[in-house]
Amino acid sequence: MSITEVRESEAVVNAVTALPLTAAGRPLRRRRSELSTPATSEKMMAKAAASDADLVFLDLEDAVAPNAKSVARFQAGQALLNLDWGTKTRAVRVNGIQTPWFLDDITDVVAAAGDHLDVIILPKVKSARDIWFFDTLLTKLEQKHGLPEGGIGLEVLIEEVEALGTVDAIAAASPRLEALILGVGDLAASHGMRSAHIGTSSNYPGDIWHSARTKLIVAARSNGLEAIDGPFCEFKETEAYREQANWAAELGAVGKWAIHPNQVGVANEVFSPTDAEIARAQHIVSAMRAAEAEGEGAVAIDGTMVDAATARIFETVLYRATVNGQI
Repeated sequence: MSITEVRESEAVVNAVTALPLTAAGRPLRRRRSELSTPATSEKMMAKAAASDADLVFLDLEDAVAPNAKSVARFQAGQALLNLDWGTKTRAVRVNGIQTPWFLDDITDVVAAAGDHLDVIILPKVKSARDIWFFDTLLTKLEQKHGLPEGGIGLEVLIEEVEALGTVDAIAAASPRLEALILGVGDLAASHGMRSAHIGTSSNYPGDIWHSARTKLIVAARSNGLEAIDGPFCEFKETEAYREQANWAAELGAVGKWAIHPNQVGVANEVFSPTDAEIARAQHIVSAMRAAEAEGEGAVAIDGTMVDAATARIFETVLYRATVNGQI
């Protein structure tokens, strides 16, 4: 059965569209690649807007020196207003709520960008209380500037041991929440790890982030959120980045941060089902639905027994392909 033939199958279409799209009615967004861009560089922001990244976040935090914070805020607002972002999700990473820059970050950027801002990324959270405070403040700003209440989404960086310890409560803390991100740099420091670089480990015999990834992904999935894998600093090591992305994808993450434009293509590739995967998933789901219509609970396909649980796995492939605009 060809891709075209299966795509037209009513059973497959119904199976995909029946899946929940977002939690709490949040907009459906592609997040295969989230490109970090310092808001101090107009040139880099223009390049990011023209890139293939699904989401670009203008960084006011780690990529900006303390004496450049106000300039970065202003330039981020101007970039959001004036650059052509196409279909990209437009985001800003503010400084953490415990810093002296947070209040000006959120008030200035929301005032300047208005409805040109889709998502705010909040770093250094430690508990659900941090999310409640942020949500309340943002709601008041939306009211002040005549913006739709709840319209600006939230992504949260899990990069402190306190946050990882309470990640389930954080994931359930606000209807604005759309995604959790594993912030491996600060998390390594918070753990007391001796890793030399962000996202890498030279001595640990395996994936040093497996436990943290799994815990974050479970919390995200339990609350209808997306799970995003964090940065990998060695941007010239393409295959090492691909390996990390593949590990995260296997566990259920839907995207990964890119700290350099040359990581975007790899992330987009890894977190997109291939044509062969889509065709196989469509074939299996269609066959399973046909078997169910005949009163059968399982069916043999290409020498493998397929039941409802198997079909559910392949429905996930079709859902992800739908989000990515592949079908």
